Amino acid sequence: MGIATEILIILILLAANGLFAMAELALVSARKSNLRQRAEKGEHGARAALQLAENPTRFLATVQFGITLVGVLAGAFGGATLSEEIAALLAGIPLLAEYADAVAIAIVVAGITFVSLILGELIPKRIALANPEGIASTLALPLDRLLRIASPLVDLLAGTTDLALRWAGFRPIPGAHVSEEEIRGLVQEGVEAGVFATAEPAMVESVLALDRTPVRQIMTPRAQLIFLRVDEPHEAFWHKIVVSAHSAFPVYEENRDNIVGLVSVKAIYANLAAGIEIRLKDLVTPPIVLPSVQPVSQVLESFRRTGRHAALVADEFGGIIGMVTLVDVLEAIVGEVPSPEDRLRPRARQRPDGSWLADGLLEVEEVEKLTGLRPLREDGDGEYETLAGFLFCRLGRVPAEGEHLLWKGWRFEVIDMDRHRVDKVLLTPAPQPPTTPAAGAAH
Repeated sequence: MGIATEILIILILLAANGLFAMAELALVSARKSNLRQRAEKGEHGARAALQLAENPTRFLATVQFGITLVGVLAGAFGGATLSEEIAALLAGIPLLAEYADAVAIAIVVAGITFVSLILGELIPKRIALANPEGIASTLALPLDRLLRIASPLVDLLAGTTDLALRWAGFRPIPGAHVSEEEIRGLVQEGVEAGVFATAEPAMVESVLALDRTPVRQIMTPRAQLIFLRVDEPHEAFWHKIVVSAHSAFPVYEENRDNIVGLVSVKAIYANLAAGIEIRLKDLVTPPIVLPSVQPVSQVLESFRRTGRHAALVADEFGGIIGMVTLVDVLEAIVGEVPSPEDRLRPRARQRPDGSWLADGLLEVEEVEKLTGLRPLREDGDGEYETLAGFLFCRLGRVPAEGEHLLWKGWRFEVIDMDRHRVDKVLLTPAPQPPTTPAAGAAH
């Protein structure tokens, strides 16, 4: 047998070692969820890989048996045959003749070690890490057959390993535990690899926080809700719905503490489109009432279970303190969850026609910025700090819903009242009267 043939045999053995190393790392690195998806599509290799992954002791024993056997054969073959061939060649060199055997063994050991690291370890493991599920599915069937062939020896190795671990006090943890930190790390790796968009880690972070976020942090507070009276005629409540940005409204009877249900804009529009007379008592649905401390993740589950998209939120004393909708949950995922202070702060929203729907508690300074009326207070006015206080001062009494006031080119209309509190006000630039041509002007 020539030296070239012997080198070829050693390379084949080292390549076999590489296949075992590749199979081991691929099966350890492969995600079971991906293998399960492949198996559901009919890949027999993925199914075999899943079975091997479920029994790591027998699988590792098989791989280690193969690696050890190949390593012993490669070492024995190289030391017994190849070193003799190299020693015979070195004996013809006068300076090395005396040390030919030692030098030959050193050359064989160094060469086999180097090639074993490259061909039997580094290259196969790099390939396995690049595509763990694909490699695992490809090599699982041959590895399973080898396991069956070497089953007695594998059982002996696996049993001995389990016995040694029990003596050492080791108890395997059932199931694989994935932490939130691991998920964040995987998502960040996906962003760096270009698999995920840069906005997706923030969304994943928000989803992970849903089970720690109480519903009160994402709800619309009671002060910002628009209530509808159950016997309110269509002409009275329609204006409130049009100027608001809400998709659902609490409906009450007698007073706002007696909420009988919720009504959606979708239901109202559906009746309008069908030409049916709109009566709130026919459209109202019994409300879902959730505790303010309930995690948002459970709120989402309540929506899924009931098919509703809105719910009322109650405090520990049973009082309704706000409302949460599916849109609020989605905003908590796709954007930052506002703090309770931000959500309770009075706001103003500009409508397409240039008007403003403002909270009655909006500060006078903010109203001045919106309207350009500086100052909004005049000498002799009483002390007030809010838009509601301005209306109280100008009207001299508590206003009623639908009442309006013209002031310096602006129309202030009370859209909603919460008992004796001005809740929502519509600020609209008043139309300017047509100018009369000056006397004597040319026509």
